[in-house]
Amino acid sequence: MKKQLKNILKWKLRFLARWAIWKYQPGIVGITGTVGKTSTKEAVITVLRSIRKTRPSAGNFNNEFGLPLAILGDWEKVSGAIFWFKVIFVSFFRLIFGRSYPELLVLEYAADRPGDLKYLLELVRPQIGVVTAIGDIPPHVEFYSGSDAVAREKSRLVEALPAVGFAILNYDDQAVYEMREHTRAHVITYGFSEGSEVRITNFENRTEDGKPAGISFKLEYGGNFVPVRLDGAFGRAQAYAAAAAAAVGLAFGMNLVKISEALNYYRVSPGRGRLVPGVKESWIIDDSYNASPPSTHAALETLKDLKTKRKIAVLGDMLEIGKYTIEAHENIGRFAAKAVDILVTVGPRARFIADAASKAGLAKKNICSFDVVEDSLQTVQDLIKKGDLILVKASHAMELEKVVEEIRQI
Repeated sequence: MKKQLKNILKWKLRFLARWAIWKYQPGIVGITGTVGKTSTKEAVITVLRSIRKTRPSAGNFNNEFGLPLAILGDWEKVSGAIFWFKVIFVSFFRLIFGRSYPELLVLEYAADRPGDLKYLLELVRPQIGVVTAIGDIPPHVEFYSGSDAVAREKSRLVEALPAVGFAILNYDDQAVYEMREHTRAHVITYGFSEGSEVRITNFENRTEDGKPAGISFKLEYGGNFVPVRLDGAFGRAQAYAAAAAAAVGLAFGMNLVKISEALNYYRVSPGRGRLVPGVKESWIIDDSYNASPPSTHAALETLKDLKTKRKIAVLGDMLEIGKYTIEAHENIGRFAAKAVDILVTVGPRARFIADAASKAGLAKKNICSFDVVEDSLQTVQDLIKKGDLILVKASHAMELEKVVEEIRQI
């Protein structure tokens, strides 16, 4: 019965969402990839809002239930049967009597399992598609035969683009760059490497007076360049998000100067690398919303690069990576040994991080491991000293946001 009700709800949401697209005919920017979708979405919104009435999908609304919600209105937290009844009733009323609707929607397209993107693209096809990254060991890979299969699923987005559309592709990710062969749309590439059409250069993680400040870099396109400064954002991942957003802006006819000015208003989403004041005059990079091998490595690289007194990483399990679980956690552990002064791990899989870090030279006295997050809270609190920088990162199910709440400055 529960499955039947779920299918009925899916059908109703699909019907209403397609009705909304038919009635209002908004432009659609679709974003997919295995990491960086939400940051890229926020950066794209920041750029496009300077020229058009634009609405993003809220939070993590990127699946068969979330995508219709994003199309139907500015809904936020999902909460039970009454919520869904309200969505259907209010959406039907708006579609009959409403006139106001955004010119543009910026939507995330998730593909946790094979076939997910096909369903979402039958619901609504974008005119502009952005693919962020795939990586060697992408999240959700346990539901696929391998990373190539993940890339094939993600490539459905650019295959669905019209000939007059734009495919915005990460030049630095080989699997993404190869998608240019599978689209009729005009391709714009972005990245750090020479050959990227929108190229990131002179990248720097900034600290000011011992406090992490943000990143700065230049964006180059067509022989011109502009400086970009993102306060409170850290790591190359945020620069990638800004470059992808710049490419979207260029597709809409914006120039680099206007794009750079718009990016001044970009802010990092909670739990996705946001800087948070911590107890004892410390600082937290709150990246607790989710984790995968590529994003965790990137977060540790950022931590390593920032100039602070002492660096602590609180790392939890990376889930849904199947046969790569041991290898991926050990790789993170070996890199963490070079990047941090103190390592705290949470979860049974994360013990592989701790073991590998120890073997790579991080002193055992500087490593603590716990099975559940609640057991780690007091230890992390006690470890912190003035001036420390603490990275908190794990898959969402590990609930490491509890660590952030425990050690943030109230």
